[in-house]
Amino acid sequence: MAYVAPKIKWHKPKMYRNDVIATAKASGCVLQFWNSLLVGDELTILSIVDDDEYEHLIDAIYDTSNIEEWKNFRHNYRGLRLWSLSYEQELTTPLHITAGRGFTECLRLLLQRGANVDLAPGDTTALHESCENCQPECTKLLLIHGANANAVTEDGLMPLHFCSSPKSLECAKYLLQYGAAISGRTLDEDDTPLHVAACNGLTDHTELYLRYGAAVDKQNNEGLTPLNAACSQPQELQELDSYYKVCQMLVGAGANIHITDQDRHSPLHMACKNVNPDIVDLLLDNDASVNDMNYGGETPMHNILKVVCYKVSHQPERIVRALLNHGSIRVWPGALPLVLKHCCGSPRTIEVLLNNYRSLKITDTWVESVSSEALKEHKGFYESVFSLERTPRSLQHLARFKLRSFLECRVHKVVPELELPTFIKNYLLLEYRDYVH
Repeated sequence: MAYVAPKIKWHKPKMYRNDVIATAKASGCVLQFWNSLLVGDELTILSIVDDDEYEHLIDAIYDTSNIEEWKNFRHNYRGLRLWSLSYEQELTTPLHITAGRGFTECLRLLLQRGANVDLAPGDTTALHESCENCQPECTKLLLIHGANANAVTEDGLMPLHFCSSPKSLECAKYLLQYGAAISGRTLDEDDTPLHVAACNGLTDHTELYLRYGAAVDKQNNEGLTPLNAACSQPQELQELDSYYKVCQMLVGAGANIHITDQDRHSPLHMACKNVNPDIVDLLLDNDASVNDMNYGGETPMHNILKVVCYKVSHQPERIVRALLNHGSIRVWPGALPLVLKHCCGSPRTIEVLLNNYRSLKITDTWVESVSSEALKEHKGFYESVFSLERTPRSLQHLARFKLRSFLECRVHKVVPELELPTFIKNYLLLEYRDYVH
């Protein structure tokens, strides 16, 4: 693939404001007002803003950074951090503080006294803040008072893009009710809200956005559709089901499972890499191609075998079995010792792989490839493997091999339709037996 230079985005240089209140130096009523905002002290806030001398504090801009602290780091090479190389103001307003912390009554008080609902000195509005911090009542209140549901940050992020956790669902609902753009795109990544929901495995958000007509096949700057984005995310064991449900909804809404990213990774490549067996089954049931190669020349089988040792609890054997039953190319026999070395912690993965060969040329290298820990934990299985050095494969296995070779990529379709006992059909589909014969 020809080298494609990354896009360089120009950002307007930030101007340092002089019309701000530095919280580190605040005193008197200004400091009292600031502290009241932090704890949601409604009565104190009310008493201060109703004083003509301090009513301007409603829309005052506060700088929460500390330039003196930055100067200390700037010249302290032991404590130097990347963030300390340049000084940046951290700007906020009373609306931002109250909306982000869920102080609904304080927020209402400020809005009723004319606070600028779309003020964004630090690039985000109070509405962005309430959505990011999952404060639905504050989100609703801001929208009622005219907050722009499509306010955009310098990076093109709208409030809907900030709804990136399960608790932000109600915020997303309010935004859409007040006209938020369902297909709004970020500037840097070109992500839609559906991309954000898919990336984070948010099932309820995904359902909501699809109901509002979100486009399922829009690609971002990396060529990822929401389906690709969901499949590409690293997933912990407890997250597998939520990502599966997201993909299930996207496919049900008509998502194209064959779209690849800029490196030609398909959703199947990505689901294999992140070891989500249910997503792999879903994609294969919808005719995903098991032998398509990415720009690196790797198929989905390559992707799963590279991560088996890290994701044993995800049941990688299910994916290997499904790929082989759908006609995936086998591992080159000469590479089996290397596969054994990296996948020995998952004996069922090894079992499924070995049951796709008519015969095995087992040598001392095979024995040396299995770690002592795996050999001790799965002694019976590996003894059955190594015994084939002196014994031919059983007639039962040879018959299975012959039939599977004849059916090729039709195994998963033909075998379930055969008028055979269930245990024989399961055997033909490489059911696990925890030994090799």
